[in-house]
Amino acid sequence: MTDTSTIEGSIWKQLLRLFFPILLGTFFQQLYTTVDTVIVGHFLGKEALAAVGGGAALIVNLLVGFFVGLSSGATVIISQFFGAGDGNRMRRAISTALGLSVAGGVVLMVLGFLSARWMLEAIGTPLELMDISLDYILWYYTGLVPSLVYNVGSGIFRAVGDTRRPLYFLIVACISNIVFDLLMINALGWGIAGAAIATVLSQVLSMVFVLQGLARRREVFGADWYRLTLDGPLLKAIVKVGLPAGFQAVLYSLSNLIIQAKINGFGTDTIAAFSAYSKLDSFYWMIIGAFGVAITVFSGQNFGAKKYHRVHQGTWMCLAMAAVSTVLMCTFLMVAARWLYGFFTSDQQVVAIGLRMLHFLVPFYITYISIEVLSGAIRGTGDSLIPSLMTLGGICLLRVLWSILVVPHHHQIHTVLASYPVTWTVTSALFFFYYKFGRWRRRMVEPELENQ
Repeated sequence: MTDTSTIEGSIWKQLLRLFFPILLGTFFQQLYTTVDTVIVGHFLGKEALAAVGGGAALIVNLLVGFFVGLSSGATVIISQFFGAGDGNRMRRAISTALGLSVAGGVVLMVLGFLSARWMLEAIGTPLELMDISLDYILWYYTGLVPSLVYNVGSGIFRAVGDTRRPLYFLIVACISNIVFDLLMINALGWGIAGAAIATVLSQVLSMVFVLQGLARRREVFGADWYRLTLDGPLLKAIVKVGLPAGFQAVLYSLSNLIIQAKINGFGTDTIAAFSAYSKLDSFYWMIIGAFGVAITVFSGQNFGAKKYHRVHQGTWMCLAMAAVSTVLMCTFLMVAARWLYGFFTSDQQVVAIGLRMLHFLVPFYITYISIEVLSGAIRGTGDSLIPSLMTLGGICLLRVLWSILVVPHHHQIHTVLASYPVTWTVTSALFFFYYKFGRWRRRMVEPELENQ
């Protein structure tokens, strides 16, 4: 259909052409919350740092992650239609996905308002952090609709291989977020609410940019993409692929909330240290996540075009690139850790705790890469249920069991943190086995694109 297809040409070049814009886009998106954390930590103190980067962030991710996982079904379906050259159903799927993002954003906003205080209490948020954490969350929820529309719109661009436009839009919005943060926190003195409001305004800009970008690509998306309809059969197809990923994101966040609740028991300094570590840690996850999105799009387009050998070749190529990137990123974090922590806080006790966390966890990152890459490749073919179940059992359930059965008998911060490498290793083994022998491989012989 256009030169944005990945069904021809060098596989590693096609993967990198998808990967780098996605990585840069994720980087600038991550700056939304990282800039909040840096500015809040320096101008408002370690209590505000603990609030923004601790339980509040995880609770937000719980709701947002569900919908982003659900909407990933749209990316898979649209990429398959694009690879198959079916422009009519692709346009109907786009319209349905955007309609779902608006409706879903409203529902999640209401649910967020109703559950915010209860969720903070459930994870044992210290009383001194309760009010500012609640203030941050409630303001953040007001921007859920533009946030979800942006994420779905970006997924639509990526489904057809266009990863650059969302990046350009996000760069502008991210710069705006920095300006808004400094204005509202430092100049206007709006406190932690100012950080959330700045993020919401930036998300609105992202939404406006992505909708304008879709309007200018009518040769690909058609003239009627903006009709926010919910096509029943296509909505069913999107939900069938995306719902397991959505529940996976929720259960993943819930397991992290349980870990956060354990960390909260070690006091404000440890919470603040873990908040700062999580921001440093997120820069690795955005790299591995970009590989996951890239292989999902690549797999979806080539599966739709019935080029199954390219799906397998691309998967192994992506694993190799992810492994090299992991080694390089781990080396950087280990060497530059103390300097990096200085961006978030000048409290030496917080820095010392954070360094111990980082030095313990970073060497184990290599055990995670197959989870992201193999699940992305399998999900691109339309099989999302089994990968979600494996993640549920290998990461979420095992992490909960670790917190219940192991942590109480060895109540140390490193015992809590050990749940991460243990669950990554087990789940990676499950994914290797399923990729090699799982039933999903039958789809490569007799593919079934439903006739929506």
